[in-house]
Amino acid sequence: MADECFRHPRLAAVHDPLDPDRGDLDAYLRMAREFGARRVLDIGCGTGVFALLLAGRGIEVVGVDPAGASLEVARAKPGGDRVRWIHGDATALPPLRADLATMTANVAQEITEPDAWRGTLRGARAALRPGGRLVFETRDPARRAWEEWTREASYRVTDVPGVGAVGSWVEVTGVSGPLVSFRWTYVFASDGQVLTSDSTLRFRERQEVEADLAAQGYAVEQVRDAPDRPGREFVFVARRPRDGAEPSGGRAAPGA
Repeated sequence: MADECFRHPRLAAVHDPLDPDRGDLDAYLRMAREFGARRVLDIGCGTGVFALLLAGRGIEVVGVDPAGASLEVARAKPGGDRVRWIHGDATALPPLRADLATMTANVAQEITEPDAWRGTLRGARAALRPGGRLVFETRDPARRAWEEWTREASYRVTDVPGVGAVGSWVEVTGVSGPLVSFRWTYVFASDGQVLTSDSTLRFRERQEVEADLAAQGYAVEQVRDAPDRPGREFVFVARRPRDGAEPSGGRAAPGA
Protein backbone atom coordinates (compact mmCIF):
# COMPACT_ATOMS: atom_id res chain seq x y z
CA MET A 1 0.00 0.00 0.00
CA ALA A 2 1.26 3.48 -0.84
CA ASP A 3 2.24 5.87 1.95
CA GLU A 4 -0.21 8.58 3.02
CA CYS A 5 1.89 11.31 1.40
CA PHE A 6 1.03 9.74 -1.96
CA ARG A 7 -2.51 8.50 -1.19
CA HIS A 8 -3.99 11.55 0.54
CA PRO A 9 -5.34 14.02 -2.07
CA ARG A 10 -4.16 17.10 -0.15
CA LEU A 11 -0.65 15.72 0.31
CA ALA A 12 -0.40 14.40 -3.25
CA ALA A 13 -1.31 17.86 -4.54
CA VAL A 14 1.65 19.49 -2.76
CA HIS A 15 4.15 16.68 -3.24
CA ASP A 16 6.00 18.27 -6.15
CA PRO A 17 6.32 21.78 -4.63
CA LEU A 18 7.64 20.23 -1.41
CA ASP A 19 10.23 18.18 -3.34
CA PRO A 20 11.13 20.40 -6.31
CA ASP A 21 14.74 19.29 -6.88
CA ARG A 22 14.59 16.15 -9.02
CA GLY A 23 18.14 16.29 -10.27
CA ASP A 24 18.33 12.60 -9.33
CA LEU A 25 16.33 11.86 -12.49
CA ASP A 26 19.04 13.18 -14.81
CA ALA A 27 20.99 9.92 -14.54
CA TYR A 28 17.89 7.92 -15.50
CA LEU A 29 17.27 10.15 -18.52
CA ARG A 30 20.87 9.59 -19.61
CA MET A 31 20.48 5.84 -19.23
CA ALA A 32 17.28 5.82 -21.29
CA ARG A 33 19.28 7.53 -24.02
CA GLU A 34 22.32 5.27 -23.47
CA PHE A 35 20.21 2.13 -23.89
CA GLY A 36 18.22 3.51 -26.81
CA ALA A 37 14.94 2.97 -24.97
CA ARG A 38 11.82 3.75 -26.98
CA ARG A 39 9.33 2.20 -24.54
CA VAL A 40 9.76 2.65 -20.78
CA LEU A 41 7.87 1.28 -17.78
CA ASP A 42 8.08 3.65 -14.80
CA ILE A 43 7.30 1.57 -11.68
CA GLY A 44 6.11 3.68 -8.76
CA CYS A 45 5.64 6.70 -11.01
CA GLY A 46 3.97 8.80 -8.29
CA THR A 47 2.96 12.22 -9.59
CA GLY A 48 4.52 11.45 -12.96
CA VAL A 49 7.59 13.68 -12.96
CA PHE A 50 9.93 11.16 -14.60
CA ALA A 51 7.29 9.66 -16.89
CA LEU A 52 6.47 13.10 -18.29
CA LEU A 53 10.14 13.95 -18.79
CA LEU A 54 10.47 10.79 -20.88
CA ALA A 55 7.26 11.44 -22.81
CA GLY A 56 8.50 14.94 -23.61
CA ARG A 57 11.45 13.32 -25.35
CA GLY A 58 9.19 11.25 -27.58
CA ILE A 59 9.45 8.03 -25.57
CA GLU A 60 6.41 5.79 -25.12
CA VAL A 61 5.81 5.56 -21.37
CA VAL A 62 3.68 3.46 -19.06
CA GLY A 63 3.52 4.71 -15.48
CA VAL A 64 2.21 2.42 -12.74
CA ASP A 65 1.51 3.37 -9.12
CA PRO A 66 -0.76 2.10 -6.32
CA ALA A 67 -1.64 5.63 -5.16
CA GLY A 68 -4.70 6.88 -7.01
CA ALA A 69 -4.35 10.44 -5.70
CA SER A 70 -0.84 10.73 -7.12
CA LEU A 71 -1.98 9.39 -10.48
CA GLU A 72 -4.73 12.01 -10.57
CA VAL A 73 -2.07 14.70 -10.12
CA ALA A 74 0.01 13.11 -12.88
CA ARG A 75 -2.89 12.89 -15.34
CA ALA A 76 -3.76 16.56 -14.83
CA LYS A 77 -0.28 17.82 -15.72
CA PRO A 78 0.54 19.23 -19.16
CA GLY A 79 1.33 16.26 -21.39
CA GLY A 80 -0.39 13.84 -19.03
CA ASP A 81 -2.40 12.41 -21.91
CA ARG A 82 0.84 11.24 -23.55
CA VAL A 83 1.49 8.65 -20.82
CA ARG A 84 -0.43 5.44 -20.17
CA TRP A 85 -1.20 5.50 -16.43
CA ILE A 86 -2.00 2.27 -14.58
CA HIS A 87 -3.39 2.19 -11.04
CA GLY A 88 -1.69 -0.81 -9.45
CA ASP A 89 1.74 -2.32 -9.12
CA ALA A 90 4.25 -4.27 -11.18
CA THR A 91 2.84 -7.68 -10.22
CA ALA A 92 -0.16 -7.44 -12.58
CA LEU A 93 0.84 -5.65 -15.76
CA PRO A 94 -0.36 -6.18 -19.33
CA PRO A 95 2.19 -7.35 -21.90
CA LEU A 96 4.42 -4.38 -22.66
CA ARG A 97 7.74 -5.53 -24.16
CA ALA A 98 9.42 -2.47 -22.68
CA ASP A 99 13.02 -1.62 -23.48
CA LEU A 100 13.58 -0.25 -19.99
CA ALA A 101 11.87 -0.49 -16.59
CA THR A 102 12.79 1.94 -13.83
CA MET A 103 12.28 2.39 -10.10
CA THR A 104 13.56 5.84 -9.19
CA ALA A 105 14.09 7.49 -5.80
CA ASN A 106 12.76 5.40 -2.87
CA VAL A 107 10.58 3.05 -4.91
CA ALA A 108 12.69 -0.11 -4.60
CA GLN A 109 13.27 0.39 -0.88
CA GLU A 110 9.59 1.05 -0.21
CA ILE A 111 8.83 -2.53 -1.27
CA THR A 112 9.74 -3.98 2.11
CA GLU A 113 8.10 -7.42 2.14
CA PRO A 114 10.22 -10.18 0.53
CA ASP A 115 7.28 -11.71 -1.37
CA ALA A 116 6.24 -8.31 -2.75
CA TRP A 117 9.85 -7.57 -3.74
CA ARG A 118 10.21 -10.87 -5.58
CA GLY A 119 6.84 -10.32 -7.23
CA THR A 120 7.89 -6.86 -8.39
CA LEU A 121 11.10 -8.18 -9.92
CA ARG A 122 9.18 -10.96 -11.69
CA GLY A 123 6.55 -8.52 -12.93
CA ALA A 124 9.16 -6.11 -14.26
CA ARG A 125 10.98 -8.93 -16.02
CA ALA A 126 7.77 -10.11 -17.67
CA ALA A 127 7.08 -6.55 -18.86
CA LEU A 128 10.51 -6.25 -20.50
CA ARG A 129 11.33 -7.46 -23.95
CA PRO A 130 14.18 -9.99 -24.13
CA GLY A 131 17.33 -7.91 -23.80
CA GLY A 132 15.47 -5.12 -21.99
CA ARG A 133 16.84 -3.66 -18.76
CA LEU A 134 15.64 -2.91 -15.26
CA VAL A 135 17.33 0.05 -13.53
CA PHE A 136 16.81 1.12 -9.93
CA GLU A 137 18.62 2.59 -6.94
CA THR A 138 18.91 1.67 -3.29
CA ARG A 139 20.88 3.28 -0.48
CA ASP A 140 24.05 1.66 0.82
CA PRO A 141 23.16 0.51 4.36
CA ALA A 142 26.74 1.16 5.49
CA ARG A 143 26.18 4.91 5.11
CA ARG A 144 23.32 4.87 7.68
CA ALA A 145 21.43 7.65 5.89
CA TRP A 146 18.60 7.55 8.43
CA GLU A 147 20.82 9.12 11.07
CA GLU A 148 20.44 12.40 9.17
CA TRP A 149 16.62 12.25 9.10
CA THR A 150 15.87 14.59 11.96
CA ARG A 151 13.42 17.44 12.49
CA GLU A 152 16.32 19.85 12.98
CA ALA A 153 17.90 18.93 9.64
CA SER A 154 14.69 18.67 7.61
CA TYR A 155 12.32 21.38 8.90
CA ARG A 156 11.24 23.88 6.29
CA VAL A 157 8.30 26.05 5.34
CA THR A 158 7.32 26.11 1.66
CA ASP A 159 5.00 28.67 0.09
CA VAL A 160 2.88 26.61 -2.29
CA PRO A 161 0.98 28.66 -4.92
CA GLY A 162 -2.76 28.42 -4.37
CA VAL A 163 -2.27 26.59 -1.08
CA GLY A 164 -0.22 28.84 1.17
CA ALA A 165 2.59 28.02 3.56
CA VAL A 166 3.19 24.36 4.37
CA GLY A 167 5.58 23.36 7.14
CA SER A 168 7.16 19.92 6.90
CA TRP A 169 9.75 17.77 8.64
CA VAL A 170 10.78 14.13 9.07
CA GLU A 171 11.70 12.08 12.13
CA VAL A 172 12.83 8.45 12.44
CA THR A 173 10.34 6.37 14.45
CA GLY A 174 12.14 3.03 14.53
CA VAL A 175 15.05 0.95 13.26
CA SER A 176 14.71 -2.84 13.19
CA GLY A 177 17.40 -4.67 11.28
CA PRO A 178 17.18 -3.63 7.63
CA LEU A 179 13.89 -1.78 8.17
CA VAL A 180 13.87 1.94 8.97
CA SER A 181 10.56 3.65 9.76
CA PHE A 182 10.00 7.40 9.77
CA ARG A 183 7.21 9.95 9.84
CA TRP A 184 6.72 13.07 7.76
CA THR A 185 4.58 15.79 9.35
CA TYR A 186 2.85 18.50 7.34
CA VAL A 187 1.22 21.65 8.74
CA PHE A 188 -1.03 23.74 6.49
CA ALA A 189 -0.97 27.35 7.67
CA SER A 190 -4.18 28.27 5.84
CA ASP A 191 -6.38 26.23 8.19
CA GLY A 192 -3.97 24.68 10.69
CA GLN A 193 -4.53 21.12 9.50
CA VAL A 194 -1.77 18.70 10.50
CA LEU A 195 -1.29 15.56 8.42
CA THR A 196 1.27 12.81 8.90
CA SER A 197 2.65 10.10 6.65
CA ASP A 198 4.40 7.01 8.02
CA SER A 199 6.89 5.17 5.83
CA THR A 200 9.26 2.22 6.08
CA LEU A 201 12.25 1.53 3.85
CA ARG A 202 14.26 -1.69 3.56
CA PHE A 203 18.01 -1.19 3.34
CA ARG A 204 19.37 -4.12 1.30
CA GLU A 205 23.02 -5.04 0.98
CA ARG A 206 24.47 -5.05 -2.53
CA GLN A 207 25.06 -8.82 -2.49
CA GLU A 208 21.45 -9.40 -1.37
CA VAL A 209 20.07 -7.42 -4.30
CA GLU A 210 22.37 -9.16 -6.77
CA ALA A 211 21.19 -12.53 -5.49
CA ASP A 212 17.53 -11.47 -5.69
CA LEU A 213 17.96 -10.35 -9.28
CA ALA A 214 19.72 -13.55 -10.31
CA ALA A 215 17.02 -15.64 -8.65
CA GLN A 216 14.36 -13.87 -10.75
CA GLY A 217 16.19 -14.50 -14.02
CA TYR A 218 18.15 -11.28 -14.52
CA ALA A 219 21.75 -10.83 -15.54
CA VAL A 220 23.32 -8.04 -13.49
CA GLU A 221 25.27 -5.92 -15.96
CA GLN A 222 26.53 -3.18 -13.66
CA VAL A 223 26.25 -1.67 -10.23
CA ARG A 224 26.84 2.04 -10.71
CA ASP A 225 27.25 4.98 -8.39
CA ALA A 226 24.53 7.62 -8.10
CA PRO A 227 26.15 10.74 -9.63
CA ASP A 228 24.11 13.12 -7.46
CA ARG A 229 24.91 11.16 -4.26
CA PRO A 230 28.34 9.63 -4.85
CA GLY A 231 29.27 6.82 -2.52
CA ARG A 232 25.82 6.70 -0.91
CA GLU A 233 23.73 4.55 -3.25
CA PHE A 234 23.88 1.54 -5.53
CA VAL A 235 22.32 1.90 -8.98
CA PHE A 236 21.60 -1.54 -10.41
CA VAL A 237 21.47 -2.21 -14.15
CA ALA A 238 20.02 -5.67 -14.77
CA ARG A 239 19.06 -7.23 -18.09
CA ARG A 240 16.43 -9.73 -19.07
CA PRO A 241 18.42 -12.28 -21.10
CA ARG A 242 17.38 -12.81 -24.67
CA ASP A 243 15.24 -15.85 -25.38
CA GLY A 244 17.24 -19.02 -24.95
CA ALA A 245 19.98 -17.26 -22.97
CA GLU A 246 20.65 -17.79 -19.28
CA PRO A 247 21.86 -15.22 -16.75
CA SER A 248 25.64 -15.30 -16.50
CA GLY A 249 25.66 -15.78 -12.74
CA GLY A 250 29.00 -14.00 -12.69
CA ARG A 251 30.11 -11.07 -10.60
CA ALA A 252 28.61 -7.70 -11.39
CA ALA A 253 30.87 -5.02 -12.72
CA PRO A 254 32.29 -2.85 -9.96
CA GLY A 255 30.52 0.41 -9.29
CA ALA A 256 32.13 3.69 -10.22
